[in-house]
Amino acid sequence: MSDESQIPPLPEKLRAPEPVIVVGMVIWAVATLVVWLGNIGPDRALTVCLVGLVVGLMGTTLVLVQKAAVRRGSRGAQEGLDVP
Repeated sequence: MSDESQIPPLPEKLRAPEPVIVVGMVIWAVATLVVWLGNIGPDRALTVCLVGLVVGLMGTTLVLVQKAAVRRGSRGAQEGLDVP
């Protein structure tokens, strides 16, 4: 017997990457504004915030490219991305 059949799948809202990416980018955007406008922290603080935004943009791009690959039916597409 296989134990895999007894493990229920995760709910859709826990598998979706979009909410995590959006929340992360909003947090980095707020941090960037606070550091920039408030002139808080050392010079590197603004750089770290901007890098956080760039990583969020890269993550968004990656998810969009993978979803496009799923829609096309590409064999190399990530599994588990449900595309309507």
